[in-house]
Amino acid sequence: MTKDYYQTLGVDKNATKEEIKRAYKRLAKKHHPDLNKKEGSTETFKEINEAFSVLGDEKKKQHYDQFGTADAQGFDQGFDFSGFGGGGFEDIFSQFFGGGGRGGRQRATGSDLLYQLEITLEEASTGIQKTIQIVKNDTCESCEGEGGKGIQTCSTCKGAGRVTQTKRSPFGIFQTTTTCPHCKGEGKDIQHPCSDCNGIGVSRQKKELEVDLPAGVDNGNRLRISGEGEAGSRNAGKGDLFVEIRIKQHPYFKRDETELILETPISFIQAAIGTTIEVPTIDGKAKLKIPPGTQTGTTFSMKNKGMPSLRGYGKGNQHVIVNIVVPKKLNKKQEESLKEFGKLIGEKVTPQKGFFDKLKESLT
Repeated sequence: MTKDYYQTLGVDKNATKEEIKRAYKRLAKKHHPDLNKKEGSTETFKEINEAFSVLGDEKKKQHYDQFGTADAQGFDQGFDFSGFGGGGFEDIFSQFFGGGGRGGRQRATGSDLLYQLEITLEEASTGIQKTIQIVKNDTCESCEGEGGKGIQTCSTCKGAGRVTQTKRSPFGIFQTTTTCPHCKGEGKDIQHPCSDCNGIGVSRQKKELEVDLPAGVDNGNRLRISGEGEAGSRNAGKGDLFVEIRIKQHPYFKRDETELILETPISFIQAAIGTTIEVPTIDGKAKLKIPPGTQTGTTFSMKNKGMPSLRGYGKGNQHVIVNIVVPKKLNKKQEESLKEFGKLIGEKVTPQKGFFDKLKESLT
């Protein structure tokens, strides 16, 4: 039966190499027999390593994605852990955790970073490449992240990163294990620390990055750039950079996902007799037909004039809401013409009696 290695590691089939690696590290540490004494932990750990040996190898992963196995024979014959240098699965764990619980403390990967990038609605519509500048803790160029020269195994803890003290008491012998005070748990001692980073292996640096934004991005969308976060101390690995999109408020468009909304004024004459007007769209100007008798607040939809779908499902629509504008001032001739028009359609143009006028008539 075909094994689902993605399910074993708990990752999606579209997971990146870094995501697969992080998932493996987390599960391997959780189920390592030295750290997990529960029954079945050894078998679970073997399954995790088997999955990573395939998904962590580009060629094997490609073959597995296409055929369901990493090679033509499949994996029914069992998995050989000697492929990782002949040392078995303990060596695999050591590669990631600095000795499988027996060596120095695992150094923490650098932190993730968040960068907010502001773009226009037009840029979101077409997609764009932006250059951003970030200031972050990056690998020290002077020592290449090593922290200095003359790196030796710590003489205090012998590379374990921990020291054990034995104390006698009337109740028996007690042992306590603590982080090595000399190497701070690193298991190594730097004889000549780098003067630029003080032995940490990272320094504050400014960096420029090119960010490709696809068409259809919206407010709050985040783009992850793997390995462009902050660097961990002494080449412990880098976090990720998340670029969060912020779209500037548009002077006349409102956005609802892929739909665009526009309000435009028309005169009462245009609304009455109908006309064709020119309206802005995200791609330029377009003509819109206004039928006779259009009322204020009427909405017209313009197909495929909205924003593109980020998932590639085409474009949304643009909705145009018309508002009828009544002139505030009329000259004598215009006023007479409107009154004449009112008579022609049988509309009373004399001022109607108000509430107090009607009340006064009822009392007399």
